[in-house]
Amino acid sequence: MELAEFIGLRPVPCAGLLVTLTRRCPLSCAHCSTSSTSSGEEPGAGQLLDFVWSFTSGDRPDVMLLTGGEPLVRPALVSELAVAAGTAGTRSVLLSGMFFARADRIPGPVLRAIGAVDHFSASLDAHHEREVPRRSVFRALHQLLDAGTSVSFHLTGSGPDDPYLANVTAHIRREFADRVPMLVNEVRAVGRAASWATATAHRPAPGWVAPCAMAAWPVVAFDGTVLACCNQRVVDLRPAPPHLRLGHVAEDDWPTVRARSLASPLLRMVRAVGPDHLRERYAPSACGPGHCAGCRELSEHPAVTEGARRDASGPAGELLDRETARMQADAGPVALLRRYGCPPYADLVTLPGRTGSAR
Repeated sequence: MELAEFIGLRPVPCAGLLVTLTRRCPLSCAHCSTSSTSSGEEPGAGQLLDFVWSFTSGDRPDVMLLTGGEPLVRPALVSELAVAAGTAGTRSVLLSGMFFARADRIPGPVLRAIGAVDHFSASLDAHHEREVPRRSVFRALHQLLDAGTSVSFHLTGSGPDDPYLANVTAHIRREFADRVPMLVNEVRAVGRAASWATATAHRPAPGWVAPCAMAAWPVVAFDGTVLACCNQRVVDLRPAPPHLRLGHVAEDDWPTVRARSLASPLLRMVRAVGPDHLRERYAPSACGPGHCAGCRELSEHPAVTEGARRDASGPAGELLDRETARMQADAGPVALLRRYGCPPYADLVTLPGRTGSAR
């Protein structure tokens, strides 16, 4: 599976599932959005496995993204989850901070975990490079490529004019001869970066319809809560906003979570028109604090909840949700990353990647 393929599925409701395996991480990157720790909280392995084993060939996400913290501090669990998901036909993607690359050879348990997934993506940026040298990351990626693994880079910089991004993307293209695609993002003012990064809140012009693809894939958080959005403040906030809480892996299975996400009138409208337009349409007197912050508060406005229920329940709301997703998916991964990533680098997601078979 290649990077552009699963990024292209991102706007499709429940086409994917994000699973946070742990808050633990051996690294201490200054920009870490999750404020990872050396001994953080994590969902129970049994609960996660039961949840993923509830996938069936007829009711499953197309892709499961395993992240953290650092998911490879639980390598056996990565392998087990990938096998369980694959049994139902779900492909798995693993995102790592590459702590293991500091050694000359990839440790056996880590190598087996990477071999169990369908795509492996390495995080690389100026902050990670203070923890793991670039040459070490490149060496490990070459080893994985030689083994036939589908790989990519997740890069982060301060913005479109960041000289680091220009340098590292050019270096990757030379080093891997355009065989390794890249997803380029900008540092957000969350987690450890909240005290120093510049806030870049996404806020469309008043009245604009701005579908929110980030509310399309359910997210399993550090405590096992299943949420409708990957926004870090949503992932960390307890209690979670009622309209963004889909369940818990200890109590609910995938079909239940999927049904709740797809049937929610409020989530349908967030995905179809965006939270700003939603509030302007149903509660214009409620001045919002920003795109994502305003979305977290939607269930506090009865007029919004009632308006969404009235207009997005039943077949009409289902059609609106499906067609909005189809239009975004048809536009392709580059268009999506021009909205959510670092726009000048969006086309790097479609670099050829590996030639030959992709799992």
